[in-house]
Amino acid sequence: MLTELKSKIRDVKDFPKKGINFKDITTLIKDPKALQQVIEIFYVKYKDSKIDVVTGIEARGFILGSILAYKLGVGFVPLRKPGKLPAKIISAEYDLEYGTDTLCVHEDAILKGENVLIVDDLIATGGSVQVACNLIEKLDAKIITVAVLVELEFLKGRDKVKSYDIFSILKY
Repeated sequence: MLTELKSKIRDVKDFPKKGINFKDITTLIKDPKALQQVIEIFYVKYKDSKIDVVTGIEARGFILGSILAYKLGVGFVPLRKPGKLPAKIISAEYDLEYGTDTLCVHEDAILKGENVLIVDDLIATGGSVQVACNLIEKLDAKIITVAVLVELEFLKGRDKVKSYDIFSILKY
């Protein structure tokens, strides 16, 4: 099954800049069977974890995270890029393998002590996941785990967030 899921992910060379081999999951999520398999893998892993809220990192983390939140019967909180959230926010900047970016969350989106599952499509250098964890901790919530569809092991992103449990379905 994992080989079949991997076959659904398209490689896009030199995107978003020369030398980057982008793992495009849009070809996987447009396949209903593949998308259902991914969500089912996450659901089975976390259905008994007492998750209060799922967060998703913009933008593909929204897709997987919101579907998983629905299936788990919990709320969903988006972690967004600057200028996208209308109320008071907290934010943090992070490094990408090809630049820098920032994530923001409404400061009242996650309550103190809530159990949080962070979802994203991919962990590469670990910057976005690290910032997501930092934002959740600033809100005094508890990170239960980080769940990603794809892990690019050769970039060692897991090393930046080794104090957290990270689950990845597919590894490259």
